[in-house]
Parts: sequence; C-alpha cells; structure tokens
Amino acid sequence: MVVVTARTRDVAIPCPDCGTVTAKVHGYHQRMVKDVPVDDRQVVVRLRVRRLVCPALGCRRQTFREQIPGLLQRHQRRTVRLVRQISHVAQELCGRAAARLAGLLAVPVSRSTALRRLRCLPLPRLEIPRVIGVDDFALRRRQRYATIIIDAETGRRVEVLPGRDAATLESWLREHPGVEVVCRDGSATYAEAVRRALPDAVQVSDDGTCGAISVTGSCSRSARTPDAGPPSTRPVLAAFTSRPRANAGTRSTISSVKASVCSTAPAASAWP
Repeated sequence: MVVVTARTRDVAIPCPDCGTVTAKVHGYHQRMVKDVPVDDRQVVVRLRVRRLVCPALGCRRQTFREQIPGLLQRHQRRTVRLVRQISHVAQELCGRAAARLAGLLAVPVSRSTALRRLRCLPLPRLEIPRVIGVDDFALRRRQRYATIIIDAETGRRVEVLPGRDAATLESWLREHPGVEVVCRDGSATYAEAVRRALPDAVQVSDDGTCGAISVTGSCSRSARTPDAGPPSTRPVLAAFTSRPRANAGTRSTISSVKASVCSTAPAASAWP
C-alpha cells in the first residue's frame, strides 16, 4: 500500500453560504481517502484540511470545512477519479462481475458499492427513434408485467414502463413525440393506446402464428394530390416473413432487461 500525506494550501476561500472570503483557521481535520492504484498497489491519501471561521456577523454558518473541487466530494472516502473509474466498470459489468474485475485492478469494492455507483450515474439523453417496437414481458409470471420499448431499427432499448396497460403506453407516447411507426404484437390494448396517442402513426402488427406483418396505417391519415378529389385511404400492405425483425429485436432484449430492470430502475418496487 502507498500512503500519501498532503495538506491544503494556506489561501483564503469564500464561505459556502454568504461568499465572504476568509483565511482564519478554526481547526484542522484529517481525511483518509483512497485514490487510483499505482503499480497494482492501493493508494491512500492522508489529507489535512482546514476548518475556517466566517467573519460575517449575519452569516448562519460560523465555521465551515474547506472542500477540494476536482479531488474530493463531501462525505466521500474515494477521490473523484477513483469513483469515476469504479462507475465505468460498473456501467459495463454491473454488480458481481464489476466487483471481481475491480479487485483484480487493485480497487476492492463490493457488489453493493458497484451498484450504488451505477445508480448515481446520470441517465443518458433519451433520443426518440422514428420506428419503435413495443412488447410486454413478465417480471414475475402471472403476477407482474412490464412494457419494453426499443428502437426497431437498431435494437437499442429505449424505455421500460411499469405494467402493460394502455394508459401507461399512451402517456409515454404523448410525452415523447416523434414516433412515426410502431411495431407491436396483436394486443388490442397497445393498438388502442397508439391509436389515441398517435393517430397518424403507422402500426405494424405481428399475429405471432404464421409470422404475417400487416401494415395497416391509420385510417385518418390519407394522401391528397392537387388534382385529387376526396382523400384516398392508404392501402393495406401484407408481407410474410419467417420472423419479423422488430419483434425479434424486442424479444432478444427482454432477457437482458429482466436481469437489470429491478436493480437499476428506482421505481421497480412500486410496480403493480
């Protein structure tokens, strides 16, 4: 183990409440934090920080402990860069596998710590695809179900919704505009939700028995030309294939979602 002894500089810093700059020392505190390993050896930083006195008479914070931005965060026992390293490993491997790999990298952590760092990561920006696939799956057979939404063109998971009722899917579709095509199974619940939320969207339905895909389109959506009279209804297209690509992508994603949805979704415990 490598032990590094350090202290902060004797410079004036502002009060976190009123912003008054001060350098008057009230006392000292010792912080023991872990840093990234060096040559497969753990590194511990023994850091001395100051507790300063705020000179402003009207400030409610009489004393405060100085912080080191970019190196430490409040109430943390690891440096910022070590936390970032653990978070990246947990993001790729999740719980137990992340803990095993971190131990080989001389950063011993438990699976609970890896999952906690994973939950602290900010969610990526949600980009609504043009073509989505919607299907339901069982979290616990005959008791709890959920709805998965994927990008039908890439197979990327977009969202996992609690339950499989029409109101939940309809609410999500209204809050995330931009969807033009919805690939679904023969469920009338999803069909009604899509019809109410996206009346102009094209619905691609798979009957699940002979692998037929029927592109129904919306009856209200029509094509009008300058010389044409009344709007014409879009034709119904039928194609037969061994396995619809959208549904195959949906089902291939479900196995990975079941393993992670309960641990990564904060509201999973409240699902019906």
